[in-house]
Amino acid sequence: MLIEVKVPALPESVADGTLSKWHKQTGQAVRRDENLVDLETDKVVLEIAAPQDGVLSEIKQADGAVVKGGTVVAVIDTAAAVAAQAPTSAPAAPAAETTPAAANSELSPAVRKLAAEHQVDTQQVSGTGKGGRITKGDLLRHLEQQPAPSEITPPPAPAGRGEQRVAMTRLRARIAERLVEAQHTAAMLTTFNEVNMQPVMELRSRYQDAFQKKYGIKLGFMSFFIKAAVEALKQYPVVNASIDGGDIVYHSYFDVGVAVSTPRGLVVPVVRDTDALSFSELEQAVVDYATRARDGKLAMEELSGGTFTITNGGIFGSLLSTPILNPPQSAILGMHKIAERPVVEDGAIVARPMMYLALSYDHRLVDGHEAVRFLVTIKEALEDPARLLLQV
Repeated sequence: MLIEVKVPALPESVADGTLSKWHKQTGQAVRRDENLVDLETDKVVLEIAAPQDGVLSEIKQADGAVVKGGTVVAVIDTAAAVAAQAPTSAPAAPAAETTPAAANSELSPAVRKLAAEHQVDTQQVSGTGKGGRITKGDLLRHLEQQPAPSEITPPPAPAGRGEQRVAMTRLRARIAERLVEAQHTAAMLTTFNEVNMQPVMELRSRYQDAFQKKYGIKLGFMSFFIKAAVEALKQYPVVNASIDGGDIVYHSYFDVGVAVSTPRGLVVPVVRDTDALSFSELEQAVVDYATRARDGKLAMEELSGGTFTITNGGIFGSLLSTPILNPPQSAILGMHKIAERPVVEDGAIVARPMMYLALSYDHRLVDGHEAVRFLVTIKEALEDPARLLLQV
């Protein structure tokens, strides 16, 4: 029986996708739910899996083809499954040759990209995932065990002056489009402040062990910033609003996007109803989204919507920056590197762990005094974390 393999239904916000890489070729046996081809959209990479066991009898759309939801991309012959799986007269491979790397054909897009970037032979990597599948963590551990760059003989420098032209990925093209859109359509300004992170750091240090023992996850900084942002958004609802044509849309919910850097580019998964979540629930959500974002496992609906965004350039060492709006949102908060700096307290100069904060906002909707007070509210909440519990 011949079974058609179709592109899954795509959300209204995603018109089409590009077939980036076929993992099976015509004539090869396939298993049900095995990834056949990666579908790259402007938000995520999806896997198109085999609907049944069988043999891939025809590929109708090659690598690089732009397809829409419902497009037939391949045909599987299920009647050939028995023949493909039947034992042959050839001797079976020794059991010792069966290794966790046997599942390498099922690598996630993120793992494949990372392996290609570092020129890693995945057959040399032991997988700890389901069925021996290699995860990004497995690959990172493998890379950490390799000799440092200084111990490796660099390849000879190429002669002459070369160039390489590579097509933008759909995600990179979409990022570029939205950044330009934000700068062209919004009256974007940025206001800055700084926050003394010592109270939050002391609180984390005091309760870290108990928190981790109870909830099984570390108490990070992001949950404090989300909580502080929610309190500020409640006081200044215009920062949580957006412009739709000639209307201002005020949101009574607080869906906060957290920017995550991935091998494919920046994505912003959205944590829904953050005002109703505890510190542990926020930490769990952020870690889960970050992990699945880097493994290319986010669903499209997890990247849609959002009323406010937080981005943390500090994890890369950024001391100060001006984040760009995530349309149609009216504001974005930028976190930065924590660094000890001299400050004056009670007439004395002392060293404190300070962080610069940046709030970029759409001046068409948010007035300057509202943006400044919004950022001061976040600063006050972080410098006195009890405010987050008392909501004052």
